[in-house]
This record gives sequence, C-alpha cells and structure tokens, in this order.
Amino acid sequence: MSETGKAGESPVGPIEKVADIGRDIGEYIRVQRSNAKISLRQLSKLAGVSNPYLSQIERGVRKPSAEILQQIAKGLRISAEALYVQAGILDLPTGGPVGDAIRADTELSERQKQVLLDVYESFRRENQAARAPENQTRPPAERNASTADKGVNNHDRTED
Repeated sequence: MSETGKAGESPVGPIEKVADIGRDIGEYIRVQRSNAKISLRQLSKLAGVSNPYLSQIERGVRKPSAEILQQIAKGLRISAEALYVQAGILDLPTGGPVGDAIRADTELSERQKQVLLDVYESFRRENQAARAPENQTRPPAERNASTADKGVNNHDRTED
C-alpha cells in the first residue's frame, strides 16, 4: 500500500487527522506563549524542553506526549488539562464559559483552579438536582397543560 492511500478514499485519513491535531496544539501553545509574553527560548527553559523540539511542536512538526504537554503547561502557568483537550487527549471539559475563564486565569495556581472548578460544579449539580424533582413530580401532560391554564392559546379552545 502506498503512502498516498487508495483511490476513492477520503482525503482526510487518520494520519492527516493526527497532523491536524499536532498543528492545532502547536498553534495553541504559540498563542499561549505569546499571551504570556514569553520567548520560545524562555519557555524551553521553564518547561525543560529543548528549544528546537519546542519549535517543532509549535510548527506542528512534532506531536508532544502528555508528559511534555504537562511540562509546557507548567512553563506557561496554564492548566495541563487545557493542553490535553487541545491535543485530543481529553474530552472538552464541562462548565462552559465560567470553567473556561477559571482554567485560563494565569493569576491562579492549578490547585486554586481545581478547587474553584470543583465548587462551581457542585453548585451546578445541586441546582440541577433541585430542579429535577419538580419536573419529575408532575406528569408530562400536566407540565404541558400548565401553559394553557395560564391563558396561553385560549383562543384555540372551542366553546360549548
């Protein structure tokens, strides 16, 4: 089998997808480094990764391991989880924009971020659980009828 694949195959195969992930994580690291105003050389020292290797990662030539990503995250003072998500190692975390803001905050330590995320998620679960019994105690027909009882669509009803 040749490297180009067989005729009729999708132009985006598994190898191309891995290359895309490598470029995406490299671009993400470059943006984070730029935002932190850290040079490539400074980040390589902070992360304990060679300057040429880090450059290759940023250009998408190399796809770093989880261990290297963790070192880079530490050097950038960002969440390793954020890099894992970008690299396709982890699924996108829950929490929406609040969770994203907590993870992106460079003023917080990783421990502080995790504590905040844990508290935030516990509040969300608690609120969701509080709403669940309300919806479970009323049958679906009764929940739908409640809008009609409030005068919605009364003009559709027939008179005796």
